[in-house]
Amino acid sequence: MSLFDKKISELHELLHTKEMKVSELVDASFSRIQQVDEKVKAFLTLNEEGAREQAKLLDSKMGTDEMRGLLFGLPIGVKDNISTKGLRTTNGSQLLANFEPVYDATVVQKLNEAETVTIGKLNMDEFAMGSSNENSGFFQTRNPWNTDYVPGGSSGGSAASVAAGEVFFSLGSDTGGSIRQPAAFCGVVGLKPTYGRVSRFGLTAFASSLDQIGPITNTVEDNAFLLQAIAGHDKMDSTSANVDKQDYTAALTGDVKGLKIAVPKEYIGEGVDEEVKNRIMEALKVLEGMGAEWEEVSLPHSKYGVATYYLLASSEASSNLARFDGVRYGVRTENADNLLELYNHTRSEGFGDEVKRRIMLGTFALSSGFYDAYYKKAQKVRTLIKNDFDQVFEKYDVILGPTTPTTAFKVGEKTDDPLTMYANDILTIPVNLAGVPAISVPCGLSNGLPVGLQIIGKAFDESTIYRVAHAYEQATDHHQNKPEL
Repeated sequence: MSLFDKKISELHELLHTKEMKVSELVDASFSRIQQVDEKVKAFLTLNEEGAREQAKLLDSKMGTDEMRGLLFGLPIGVKDNISTKGLRTTNGSQLLANFEPVYDATVVQKLNEAETVTIGKLNMDEFAMGSSNENSGFFQTRNPWNTDYVPGGSSGGSAASVAAGEVFFSLGSDTGGSIRQPAAFCGVVGLKPTYGRVSRFGLTAFASSLDQIGPITNTVEDNAFLLQAIAGHDKMDSTSANVDKQDYTAALTGDVKGLKIAVPKEYIGEGVDEEVKNRIMEALKVLEGMGAEWEEVSLPHSKYGVATYYLLASSEASSNLARFDGVRYGVRTENADNLLELYNHTRSEGFGDEVKRRIMLGTFALSSGFYDAYYKKAQKVRTLIKNDFDQVFEKYDVILGPTTPTTAFKVGEKTDDPLTMYANDILTIPVNLAGVPAISVPCGLSNGLPVGLQIIGKAFDESTIYRVAHAYEQATDHHQNKPEL
């Protein structure tokens, strides 16, 4: 059994009984990266020197009272839009190819307090804009299940690194499905927490009203451990919710008897692959056999989700990305004679096509004469989408459906058709617009590629999501399927 097939709780036991050192885990992680990352290309920057120094320090604490926490000594990968002090953070963009932050994001501080070991920064679609990782400004990450296929995006590197056994868990960010979609494509567990549950301080803003940092892991239990470490109110983030943190592991009872599940007809209707639909129906039978009840419902405004999302997210991106001008940090053009040329050439040379496309769309939607027709109307539709969820949650505990309409697609298959690429997020986007939590867990294979089951919960009720996901995971063996690289 590989070390990377073990759960966090099992590794914790090995470290506490001194059967293994932290430095051995770190060595195993870098050894695996050296072995497979040429094929997967999950990492943009490795922290080899820093990780080995940290491992030595933690080795010296083993067997003492200073050794604390379930995550002690475990190697983690961090998405490259999350600030890490002194460790290059590029956002997958050539514009920030030389950028080293002077502070840690709050989630990184929390992981440092839990004494994890940061192995490196993970590849992503540039500024988190993409559904396939083909928009990275450096190189494409590949799906460990079949390297001819995409890993999903924008957190493709985060999901691929866990699926490939390079790290035990990783952090991603989810603006319209960017944790759940790659988790589904790569056959791992990915959670988008409730908006405000996890601090966004130190996360490069794409769409500030939608972005959330979340954990990607091999199992639901591991996911709950990681959320336990990173969740909580943060005075550095004005959108951080001051709510009590739950004990997420207490929800992992395996019992779903009497639970009421809603299945939106829009999530299993036209456009959803037949094999994907079959895996979802099989999952419902498993949960039904455990005592849960399910009924078909409707989320009628979901069909407007993609258009609403791309107007709102692009508008916020247009504003947020205005700060990248070549003046204060990042790469600066050498072809400018005055300030306006500096702005123009730096952004033209530094941003990729997809980022430029969204900045232009957002700027248009916010411009005089079009604001009411597009941006304001999209905000109204967002409220309707949220109301749909609120009404369903009055009667049901969770909403269940596929994470994505299809399994992973081939590299290059959709790059020339942005609208088809955008539609790939149709089942994940409404969750971000409503601000509620959702998790993707493996629920089988279709033509050798993983299928994701999406479980959506009420705001700040991650515990119920974990309860359902864990019960399903324990009743099946889909999470034990691993790619052969």
